[in-house]
Amino acid sequence: MRQLLLVAVMCGAAGVAQAADMPDLPFLRGSVSEGLSTSTVNWQGFYVGGQGGYGSSDAKFSGSNATMLAALLDHNVIQQMQVSQWNLGLGGQSARTSAFGAFAGYNSQWDDVVLGIEASYMHGSFGGASHATKELVSGAKLSDGFFHDVAVDSSASISISDMATFRGRAAYAWGCFLPYVFGGFALGNADILRSVTVHDAVSNVIGGPFAPLATLNATDGVHNHLIYGYTGGLGVDINLIGGLFMRAEWEYIRFTSSIDTNINTVRAGLGYKF
Repeated sequence: MRQLLLVAVMCGAAGVAQAADMPDLPFLRGSVSEGLSTSTVNWQGFYVGGQGGYGSSDAKFSGSNATMLAALLDHNVIQQMQVSQWNLGLGGQSARTSAFGAFAGYNSQWDDVVLGIEASYMHGSFGGASHATKELVSGAKLSDGFFHDVAVDSSASISISDMATFRGRAAYAWGCFLPYVFGGFALGNADILRSVTVHDAVSNVIGGPFAPLATLNATDGVHNHLIYGYTGGLGVDINLIGGLFMRAEWEYIRFTSSIDTNINTVRAGLGYKF
């Protein structure tokens, strides 16, 4: 009996010694591994994904109809009232909407530093509309011998249905997390409508009554118009398993052509790195 106990103790000691000499394999610790020696996530390569989000847009219409009004009133007597230089009162308008889309890109990784390029697309209904009216009576008779009561109705709207951004990314790999910042340029597909209507009435006395003249109107509309601007933002990719990752992101876009429009979106997405 003593001999059997001695043999068992010796075998147990040998097993412990052998286990102590085994290599510290990452997969034994449950890490996301590359080979048998590292525990960092490999972000190198191409990736694609889908995304959905929610955003707000702020469109600034001030001054957007001034050129159209000046052309409408060219050589008109009421230009003596400097009508084409009036502040028509078109201001900023905000709107909120949901959106969805996709993204694709490529990462290059050096140790913990990841640099890449990416294209991102979103479909939604961003933009806004504004309408204003301004009226003024001339303080003296104009060159035609009449007092004029002039009112200008002005409206403008922009609707951005599709937008794409092309960005460069800089990121830092921290375990299964990849926080990043990005910047680049933006393109959008927009419908833009603008109109001005001038109502003019005349009288021999400053207090009226005023007799209306013919209404003047000008309208300008473009559909599927290409607009451009720039983008910037930040986010984080989180590796789930293998090449599958999830994403949370905030993006700022400013379209500077046509009507000045700012768009902020927050997004969540799911992607796969090949």
